[in-house]
Amino acid sequence: MSSHKPLIASARWAGIRLLAMDVDGILTDGTVQISSDGTETKSFSILDGMGLKRVLQAGIAVAWISGRASGATTARATELKIPHVIQGRTDKLAALQELAAKLTLNAAQCAYLGDDDIDAPAIAWAGIGASVPDAMPAALSAADYLTARRAGHGAVREICEQVLAARTSASRP
Repeated sequence: MSSHKPLIASARWAGIRLLAMDVDGILTDGTVQISSDGTETKSFSILDGMGLKRVLQAGIAVAWISGRASGATTARATELKIPHVIQGRTDKLAALQELAAKLTLNAAQCAYLGDDDIDAPAIAWAGIGASVPDAMPAALSAADYLTARRAGHGAVREICEQVLAARTSASRP
């Protein structure tokens, strides 16, 4: 699936200091269940959660940038101790750039994973922009990397593994 995207040099992955991503359609399969009482539920991958915990343990900042506010997103972010959760922001590029500036990071030190038109500018700006196989065309064309795994089914873990593997190989003599 990633055959039409060039391989990304390990040094670029190793330089990532902020892993930022959309929520719906990246951490989830893009569906939201709304009960008759108005409560909302989402399904999050345990594989992704473990990857995010490992990235955080490695000292890499993690951010979730969602165009819509959701209690389910807040609950999962709290459980995983995600330090930067930005909800209700549809200008993903501005949100990512503001956070990068706050953390004194440049674009090359940021990776962004998104799947929709509103993610495309952030994907294009980030040092590594990534998307998932069933993303919208704008996100796919902006991406440097296309995951083999689908959204909500380990795509985030795949990105986490790329970053962690590159950091491990970069630290070897």
